Amino acid sequence: MRAWIILVMLCFGLAAQADEVSICYNYDCAATARVNLRAYQLLAARRLLLRATDAVEERKAISLVIGLFEVAAGRQTPTWADKGRNVNDDGVDGRMDCIDEAANANSYLRLLESKDWLKYHRVLEPVKRAPLLVNDHWAARIVEQMTGQEFAVDSWFFDNGQPAFVVPLDEWLAGAEPNEE
Repeated sequence: MRAWIILVMLCFGLAAQADEVSICYNYDCAATARVNLRAYQLLAARRLLLRATDAVEERKAISLVIGLFEVAAGRQTPTWADKGRNVNDDGVDGRMDCIDEAANANSYLRLLESKDWLKYHRVLEPVKRAPLLVNDHWAARIVEQMTGQEFAVDSWFFDNGQPAFVVPLDEWLAGAEPNEE
């Protein structure tokens, strides 16, 4: 009987486990918060990544996981109100510019990397493009281990919780944006 009780307690303990990540919002990381990613959210992320049988599929999974973690963060912070780009959420508590989005995506990616859940990619520091002197734009960045090709992971274009835009870095640096039909 005692073993059964210990087993039940362990199961409940595992179900309650969470990983804490730092995020920021309100443009230029003016506000910060600690977000707890619950065991079921981490399990969903893990399952998405485990399905990837190559680097292309892993990038698709990364895109989805970023959206999943944004939803989790939005349940604990005002970031649920964030709209894509910077036009539709001006002045709203929880809004995020590309600096916030890049920092947060980088935090999520670092968590995945720390758990050894990325089989085909490594996480690099965020990257900036500056097509105009006053038009800097930031994104998280990953590199495919086998080829060395770098990719931007950019969640700024979409509302909170949507999959991130993952594109080869050279295309992103040239100004690539998602096709929003």
